[in-house]
Amino acid sequence: GRADAQFLLGMCYCKGEGAAQDYDKVFQWFRKAAEQGDAEAQFNLGICYYNGRGVKKDTAEAVKWLREAAKNGDADAKAMLDVLDSPVQP
Repeated sequence: GRADAQFLLGMCYCKGEGAAQDYDKVFQWFRKAAEQGDAEAQFNLGICYYNGRGVKKDTAEAVKWLREAAKNGDADAKAMLDVLDSPVQP
């Protein structure tokens, strides 16, 4: 039930370190940690939704989790939201 351990387990599955790479498990472990308020897990869960890794691609859900991570102080989430919010340049 520790969010930090759940996040690290998700990273192991993401990188294929100590376990076979498995994006379904990445998503499951990031979600568990994210729901407990782990900002890194929230950011990475948002990225899973954004890229459709381990879950169906869902930009609205990605932005929801990126906003939650940014609210909890994750600088990468803030940067990603800035990119998503910026208008496309010709």
